[in-house]
Amino acid sequence: MEDIIIFGTGDIAQIANYYFKLDGKYNVAAFTVNKSHRDIDIFEGLPVHDFETINLTHPPSKYKMFIAISYAQLNRLREQKYYDAKAMGYQLVSYISSKCTYLSHYPVGDNCFIFEDNTIQPFVKIGNNITLWSGNHIGHHSIIKDHNFISSHVVVSGHCIINSNSFIGVNSTLGHNVEIGNDNIIGAGSIITKSTQKGEVYVPARSLKLNKSSNDINL
Repeated sequence: MEDIIIFGTGDIAQIANYYFKLDGKYNVAAFTVNKSHRDIDIFEGLPVHDFETINLTHPPSKYKMFIAISYAQLNRLREQKYYDAKAMGYQLVSYISSKCTYLSHYPVGDNCFIFEDNTIQPFVKIGNNITLWSGNHIGHHSIIKDHNFISSHVVVSGHCIINSNSFIGVNSTLGHNVEIGNDNIIGAGSIITKSTQKGEVYVPARSLKLNKSSNDINL
């Protein structure tokens, strides 16, 4: 197994470490964060090093890296660390669950985190630095560009395009041939049937509360 370093000491880093151990392709040797954010020396039983000097203790000639950060700032924090690690000479690895159904002949980009029960249909293209949480359907001929986060149970129909730095919420649905603009937030449960523009936010109609005593609907 190849040795890797995980950037981060939060929930995503803990989960990444678990999944890497589960599938056993990479051996996690250490964690790293920026010196200004490092408040612990040990995480998950492994040492935590300053990112600024990680190349001295764990050189890129011997170690690869995985950036384990969430969708903060529409994935831009993860994107910045992605480029910082590359500038230091690190090759970034991707994780694809052994329980993912990956049917596309196109390989995924680097620093992707693809969880269990994702269905990736034929001719799908997945770029760099993308998180696909569990249980999504990515339809045929769709393209997911760099630095995106797709949460759980999202349906992406065929021939869709998701441009960079967007977040797709739980149980959202993209209709056939829809293009999502850069910097979009698609809220949980949204149904998108027409293409969107840069910087847009979509949320579904809010739920209605039924007053049990009078059967009235409170809006």
